[in-house]
Amino acid sequence: MLIDSHCHLDRLKIAPDHASLAEILAQAKSRGVDYFLCVNVRQKGFAAMQAKMAEFDQVFLSAGVHPLDVKEGLDTLELHQYINDPKVVAIGETGLDYFYADDTKALQQSCFEQQIALAVEVNKPLIVHTRDAREDTIALLKAGHADKVGGVLHCFTENWEMAKAAIDLGFYISVSGIVTFKNAGDLRTVIRKVPKDRLLVETDAPYLAPVPHRGQENQPAFVRDVAEFVAELRGESFEELADYTTTNFFDLFKDAAKLVNR
Repeated sequence: MLIDSHCHLDRLKIAPDHASLAEILAQAKSRGVDYFLCVNVRQKGFAAMQAKMAEFDQVFLSAGVHPLDVKEGLDTLELHQYINDPKVVAIGETGLDYFYADDTKALQQSCFEQQIALAVEVNKPLIVHTRDAREDTIALLKAGHADKVGGVLHCFTENWEMAKAAIDLGFYISVSGIVTFKNAGDLRTVIRKVPKDRLLVETDAPYLAPVPHRGQENQPAFVRDVAEFVAELRGESFEELADYTTTNFFDLFKDAAKLVNR
């Protein structure tokens, strides 16, 4: 069994000439992907995402504000209401992105700090986006005592020093289809080093489709391609990697484990 630990199912192209979400999830199931974490990026979009996913018991949710969406604002009282939904198993996607939005550093940091505090308050793990913000990301996680709840650095593209610092805080490292790209040699070196009990796999669908699907809209089914590539990269069997990344997911997202009686 596999789990797509980070995807945006509400952003997949669903139209008369495209497969329905039910069909997309069934296709993933046929490739051994049983569960999905649909990650919120815009607070204003949570209710619509929640409604779309309500019928799918195999889909868990998060609630938060992405660093590239902080200008829309953060209402922690409203987030409190969202996380009353038992399917909400994490806070995020939050974090820092200085690559695309260097001009909003202060606002990003404030928003990140508030979501770290919320995660600690409600005892839910964090889903962290970080790009070109290594020192500030780790510093804010430490200052906010994020080690009390843990979390994941998703779609990881940074160096081993950052990965090790996050792991020391009780965080997991999640690898996406980027690891399959030709120019991802440095990332592959990092992923080889991540301990088995701290690794997750994801698609970040509909973005960043892995080889051999480059140029297509990414699909949750493609997490199988990521997992197979990473297993070979690390000298492990696919079955072994699928087993321990599934265990890791439910160890981190304990509310998800409760929902499926694990």
